[in-house]
Amino acid sequence: METLSTLVKLTDEEYEAVKLAKKYRIPFGITPHYLSLMDFEPDQGRDQGIRAQVIPSLYYINRLKKSKSSVKGSMDFMLEKDTSPIEGITRRYPKIVILKPVLTCPQICVYCQRNWEIEDVYSRAAILPKSKIQKALDWIAKTPEISEVLITGGDPFLLSNERLENLLFKISRMDHIQRIRIGTRMPVTLPQRITDTLVKDINHFHIPGKREILIVSHFEHLYEITPQSVEAVQKFRHYGIEVYNQLVYTFFNSRKFEAATLRNHLRLIGVTPYYTFNAKGKEETDEYRVPIPRLLQEQKEEARLMPGTVRTDEIVFNVPGLGKNYLRALQHHDVISILPDGCRVYEFHPWEKKLALADTYVYTDVSIYDYLHRLKGIGENVSDYRTIWYYY
Repeated sequence: METLSTLVKLTDEEYEAVKLAKKYRIPFGITPHYLSLMDFEPDQGRDQGIRAQVIPSLYYINRLKKSKSSVKGSMDFMLEKDTSPIEGITRRYPKIVILKPVLTCPQICVYCQRNWEIEDVYSRAAILPKSKIQKALDWIAKTPEISEVLITGGDPFLLSNERLENLLFKISRMDHIQRIRIGTRMPVTLPQRITDTLVKDINHFHIPGKREILIVSHFEHLYEITPQSVEAVQKFRHYGIEVYNQLVYTFFNSRKFEAATLRNHLRLIGVTPYYTFNAKGKEETDEYRVPIPRLLQEQKEEARLMPGTVRTDEIVFNVPGLGKNYLRALQHHDVISILPDGCRVYEFHPWEKKLALADTYVYTDVSIYDYLHRLKGIGENVSDYRTIWYYY
């Protein structure tokens, strides 16, 4: 705490929240590189999109403390336990499987989908034992319908070069695997980890025409595009390895043209916008959620002004147990009610609804009025967002 508060000035709430996070063993961690992206003074507001990602609020701490004291499984918002046939594996789609060899990161994002699985930053217990990884690999080998493996976690680049290379080697021996995705925030949070040796080791398995290796990262804010992150991205691009971005759209990066500007600069450094995720509807991250109409408005009125080579990302809502629901697809969701406080209630339809009986998912969205009120509180001109009411 003392080291942190000498490097950047914390507000009273930030200081108290970090202290409580340590007291109640709520995962917390910031890399020195990411800390350097923050302004020293917190009251300017320019770095709020950085601070909010890693410094929890008191609301978040209290909500998470309450959740942890009840049934642990209730924190599994995406119902990954229900779609995990074996430890270390999650499968929500026919052709793609998620492999999780490590369940921690060099820093912890407050809005993390898997905060229910993370014990602590750099936790040794977070690395899946070799025997369990082998069982997970055996399961993939015996499932020929799968053509793509997403290695994520946690951050797989926490593994040693040798261990990561061994993992890629074993996957590459499976003839039915055509693509290996590596999900990592290291180009953003710890770009120094992206060494020439690491990239060369990965490139051994990138064989055009036979097998593709690609990187998927999370750039959320313009401050995150640094000379170090540009260098990390270019190391992959030098070997023909594509780098994609998945933006988590939260209150803190939802101002007018904020996401559009980020997309433009990502393309300039060689990163392709891939998905823009609506923040998960978890109770502890209510402060991060944005009304669905704001994502639709952003795509129609801001992203639409960018060249087609820049606005390549698809906006999606993650449905528990089902996965991605495409917000621009008319048959994927319906507005079924508007509550007295103005919150819209949506019914999301599973992708396979035309093929088989499947449950839908009902979701109560964030209040547009409350969202606009918060924007006004940080100095935004609410009239700039006046058309938000017409998006569904």
